[in-house]
Amino acid sequence: MLRYLDEGLDELAAIAHEGAALRVGLTLGMGGLAVMMAPPFQVAVWVAATLAAEMFAWFATMRQARREAVPIGIRAAYALSLFAVVNCWTMLGAMLWTSGAIEGAASGAIMWLSVIFFAQTWAYQSRAGLVIGGLWPMIVIPLVVVLGPNPLHFRMAPMLGMLALAFLFAGDGVIRMSRARRGLDEAHDRLRASEAEAHMLADNVVDVIAMNTLSGKRLYLSPSITRVMGYTVEELYQTPNYTFLHPEDAKWLPREIRRMVETRGEMTQQYRVICKDGRSLWVETNFSVLPGGGPNEEPRVISVSRPIDGRKARETELVEARFRAEQAAAAKSDFLANMTHELRTPLNAIVGFSGVLRGSPRLDGEDARHVELIHQASGTLLELVNSVLDFSKLEAGAAVLEERPFDPTAEARAVARLLAETAAAKGLSLSVRTEGETRPLSGDSAKLRHVMLNFLSNGMKFTERGGVTVTVHQSAASESHDRLRVEVADSGIGLAPDQIDHLFDRFTQADASVSRRYGGTGLGLAICKRTLDLMGGLIGAESHPGEGATFWFEVVLPRSEAPAEKEAADPSPALERPLRLLVVEDVAVNRELILTLLRPFDVEIETAENGAQAVEAMGRGAYDLVLMDVQMPVMDGLSATRAIRASGAPAGQSTPIIAMTANVLPEQVQTCLAAGMDDHLGKPINPADLLAALSRWSEGREAGKAQALAG
Repeated sequence: MLRYLDEGLDELAAIAHEGAALRVGLTLGMGGLAVMMAPPFQVAVWVAATLAAEMFAWFATMRQARREAVPIGIRAAYALSLFAVVNCWTMLGAMLWTSGAIEGAASGAIMWLSVIFFAQTWAYQSRAGLVIGGLWPMIVIPLVVVLGPNPLHFRMAPMLGMLALAFLFAGDGVIRMSRARRGLDEAHDRLRASEAEAHMLADNVVDVIAMNTLSGKRLYLSPSITRVMGYTVEELYQTPNYTFLHPEDAKWLPREIRRMVETRGEMTQQYRVICKDGRSLWVETNFSVLPGGGPNEEPRVISVSRPIDGRKARETELVEARFRAEQAAAAKSDFLANMTHELRTPLNAIVGFSGVLRGSPRLDGEDARHVELIHQASGTLLELVNSVLDFSKLEAGAAVLEERPFDPTAEARAVARLLAETAAAKGLSLSVRTEGETRPLSGDSAKLRHVMLNFLSNGMKFTERGGVTVTVHQSAASESHDRLRVEVADSGIGLAPDQIDHLFDRFTQADASVSRRYGGTGLGLAICKRTLDLMGGLIGAESHPGEGATFWFEVVLPRSEAPAEKEAADPSPALERPLRLLVVEDVAVNRELILTLLRPFDVEIETAENGAQAVEAMGRGAYDLVLMDVQMPVMDGLSATRAIRASGAPAGQSTPIIAMTANVLPEQVQTCLAAGMDDHLGKPINPADLLAALSRWSEGREAGKAQALAG
């Protein structure tokens, strides 16, 4: 047994002595945590026993900490103290494991794994340390699990599995580290047996090994220096250290070496040296300190250096590649923002005027049908633009989840109502049914509603006979969360199994004929997939050709104590009082559209074609509201808003300014608000949204903000 008390135990003892204060603090802190899960008296006994063991260990490791040679009795005393400390922490894990609470069992398992981690990290230096810190706990812990008063049950199965897996890893690590330790010991014995062999090893390694005094005198250089720098060992012995440092690195490296010697530490530095042929070479050096043999002898600095020019070149390439990637990402974002703006600007006129013409009593017959087709086509194009924008935000990680109470069944019924007319027009049945107990949940109901709407739209699109059924299933997932599963089943054309594999990829549809017959871009399901990924949920489909398809998603959400928000009725928009409005828009057709949309109402409208004219108009007269475009010549809308707000005039401070722009990305909206605008209307302008915004802000800035917050 005494053969296990080798010199490696002295290394472990020295490390243990240095960390005594930290372990005492951990003991007290762990006692404070354990008292929340175990009886206070037991915890107090554990704290007292552990502190006593730590005190004994501190006295048993004093000589090893001073790097003094110790007799076998001192080593045995430390081994005994180590055994006591390991047992204390193992028993704390047992106390928590048998507490009867799942949090106690989890904490106990973590404590046991920490003990095993200690053995893996530190005790490998000594065979005795491995036996005491690793093997012994691995015997005690299973006994506690099997024989302890805490009965095994299903919820503890994952922890038992993790413990078993940790034991397997720990056992494998012990075997491997023991072998490695034996190999190191044998190599150490061989090196000590022959100083000549040690010199031969140092002289033939690829890295450069050197030893110098702090003042710069060279004491040893390995011959590999010639291959690296071109100088012979004899040439370098005739020059002091630091002679061939790169001038820029010579300013700081000697200072860092002196600081390292003062702290008796070690360090790794990268710097440049000048070779014999004049080229600059990057090297990486590990520095360590060897104390002088006598009181007046200088400390010696040992360094191991290796050339890293190749690595530096790769690092430079990686930095440049990252810079190019960031530029590409920025270019992509700029392109997306610009294309979104450029597409939405003409769509504003197309959607707006086609909507106006649809309501005109002067159109009938084929002309009315043509206008209806134009409006539908422009709506499809707008949907495509929105889909690309949504997908880009999801891929870029810019999408943000909202948390609000909602009723899953009510959301499903609301989506079904939106498509009720479509179903009736095709002669299809549309139903919503529930399974399990339904109750309010908290989450992003708008995004879930979008997924359900996509499922339902696809079901309607690919179904000619029969109908579509929405099933909402809600079940408990934990004490505070429910699992929500929504299925949309149709009796349509169905899908082959190999088509389902790629159904949720971007720009992918079941086959090439689908887009020609039914339309669509293949982005809808990809957006649904990434939305559910963002929520940590699952999404899938089940189908057979000719037998319809079932699309489903599952998501776990917290239950809501607050009642679900009821969908407010959408009253017909109206303006309660006359308004004087300033419309700032550089595109003439967009100005005309606003005039047309507001012509039936008591609104006096003045227009400006750029930000400079808007600032001038605000200086001349008073307006109830300002509709401000953003991208304009001469002066953009953001600059104009800042100038109006900074003018000092009362009207400039109090008049609500609403952004009316095709810039609809979240960061663009925030930029508008940060510039001093009060609200945001995205192009294409929805007439109802326009009237709602005018009504909301017509009473002034404070009232508008209050209504916006309430809505």
